[in-house]
Amino acid sequence: MTAALAPAVLDAAAWGPRRRAHEERVDAWLTPHLARRRRAEKHPVEDFLFTYYSCRPAQLRRWHPGAGVVLRDADPADFGPDYHALPVGVTLDTDAVRARRADSVRWITALLAATAGRPTHLGCFGMHEWAMVYRQSQQEVRHNAWPLRLTPERTAAVVEERGVRCSHFDAYRFFTAPARPLNVLRPTRETQHAQEQPGCLHANMDLYKWAYKLSPLVPSELVADCFALARQIRTLDMRASPYDLADLGYPPVRVETVDGRHEYVQAQREFAERAGVLRARLLAALPAA
Repeated sequence: MTAALAPAVLDAAAWGPRRRAHEERVDAWLTPHLARRRRAEKHPVEDFLFTYYSCRPAQLRRWHPGAGVVLRDADPADFGPDYHALPVGVTLDTDAVRARRADSVRWITALLAATAGRPTHLGCFGMHEWAMVYRQSQQEVRHNAWPLRLTPERTAAVVEERGVRCSHFDAYRFFTAPARPLNVLRPTRETQHAQEQPGCLHANMDLYKWAYKLSPLVPSELVADCFALARQIRTLDMRASPYDLADLGYPPVRVETVDGRHEYVQAQREFAERAGVLRARLLAALPAA
């Protein structure tokens, strides 16, 4: 073990229910997604976390206790090749995982810490989603099975009136070509550590990505908590987008209006607070190098 602290030892009566509870929680998300996939149906909100991010359903469902935990009466084969047996039970080979993923863990840790230490900005009003359809026709937009709430001309006018203040590279890279010059920043992968900020919906949604990339060093319950938050953020993201998803049960947050922007900022602030807690938990869960 890397850490000097004594490992936590869990009897099967403790870790077995934790594993089952995690699997049941994740199954509630996976079951409808997999059913839609079998029917070749698409859902612009509920399927996003499974299609945009690289974590496969089986990986999300698999339970890991995190670093520094020993499981009594467990079989290493049930948990994967990163686990080994000790006289008292089964545990993650933390040193081996950290050595293999050293660059990735350092990069993610630095990003989480830099984002946590930056002021929260709440003035984007969700214009990133509008910039992704700026000056496109209904047929050209990404989710063209669902209508836009406004005409393409009016959608473009909203973007031009509000301006775009997006600091998130992975949102910015999906902007249409004419929308990119309208953004006050030019995010790149190289500047991500310097620009990502804790009020950004996509930065907070990405906590799920960083959590599963840190797995199995962090407990699966934390990965699932990040997924749950990302799922709720995606709902706001699309409710505030130019798409009309009311028929799917998502009434719009009309950010083109004063009331809609107020509603958006209130939700954005709450998500930033919750994401801050998860970001701190991720940093605290990582074993000392």
